[in-house]
Parts: sequence; C-alpha cells; structure tokens
Amino acid sequence: MPRENYQRRLDALRDEVVEMGELVGERYDAAIDAVETGDDALAREVIEGDHEVNERYLAIEDECTDLIALQQPVAGDLRFIAASFKIITDLERVADLATNIAGYGGPDGGVHPAVNLRELAETAGAMLADAVAAYEAGDIAACREIAARDDDFDERCRRASEAVVRELLETDRARNGHARDDEGLEVPLDEVSRALLAVRDLERVADHAVNIAARTLYMVENDDELIY
Repeated sequence: MPRENYQRRLDALRDEVVEMGELVGERYDAAIDAVETGDDALAREVIEGDHEVNERYLAIEDECTDLIALQQPVAGDLRFIAASFKIITDLERVADLATNIAGYGGPDGGVHPAVNLRELAETAGAMLADAVAAYEAGDIAACREIAARDDDFDERCRRASEAVVRELLETDRARNGHARDDEGLEVPLDEVSRALLAVRDLERVADHAVNIAARTLYMVENDDELIY
C-alpha cells in the first residue's frame, strides 16, 4: 500500500475512535438523564442502543487487525494502533456501564438522597471526554492531569458510598425488606443497593478515562508510567 493511503487509514482510525468516544459519551449522558428523571423510555433507549456501540467496536477492531496483519507497522505506528484498540475496549466498557446506570433509577428519579449523582456523573463524564480529546490531540500533559484527578474522584465516591451506608445504619431497624429513617419514613433497601452500584459504576467510568489517558501517553511517548 502506498504510504499516503496507509497514512489516510491511520488518520481515519483516529477519527473513528474519537467518534466512538463521542457516541459513548452521548449514551452515558442519556443514562444519567434517565436515572435523574426516572424516564423509563430513555433508559430503555440507552439499553437497547448498546448494539450500536458494539458494532462500532467490532468495525474498529477489524481495522486495527487489518492494519497490523497487512501493514506490519513498527515503532510509533504500532503503538498508535495498539493503543487505539485498547482505548475502544475501554470505551465499549463505559457503554456497558451506561446501560447499567440507566437501569438504576427509581420511579421518582434519582438513586438515593445521600448521593449527588449528577455532580459525580458530570465529573466522571468530563474525565472521559477529556481523555478522548487528549487521545485525538496526543496531549501528554492532559493525560497526566486526568490521572491526577482520579484520586480526588475516588475519595468523593468513597464519601458518597459511606453516606449511603451511614444513613442505613442510622435507621431504627430493618423490617420486611425496608429500613426506617429518623423521621419514620421507609427507605427501600433496593434503593440503597442501586445507589451503591451507581457510585461504583461512576468510579469505573473515571477509571476507564484514566486507562485511555494512560494508553495515549504510551502511544505518544512510549511511556507506561500510568498503565496499571
């Protein structure tokens, strides 16, 4: 293959990964909206639309495989292709987490009063969008900055989970699958479970953003310091 055609394929691969990232970001945002509003139709749309992300993943995977098998790239090109493949794997998993999150909302919206889901979700979503942008631009400073933000986000998730558990422990007692809070109101235990699962999944979204940043740093600088 002439070099210019090969380079066009590499450029197209980058564009396809970025487009997949944008699609996953849209699905993720819709999942948060579905939980916050209790919109069952939107939740179903997110869940049923996951096949589109999977199809994108498989198409890009095939392109990565072809480029490696047919072109036998070396050095920087090989790192770029390998990193791109790893990144779409992270994006596909974020899409799976979005389908999980979409199903956590209660009939009145939200997951639990002790969890500011929107605030946590926006932080994780911003990390994901910034990681995709860093990949597109090859921005190594942004990669390190995204990784540095993760410790603070993990701490916020820990505090949110502890707040949910603390509220449960402060109830008078559990009866028939329910717990009573200090005002005598019934708090369904499945609401507590949904809240803890939602926080866990948001933390994982941020982890995948860090993975994308780590792969980008490796791609650009052959530096694996963020890979774990």
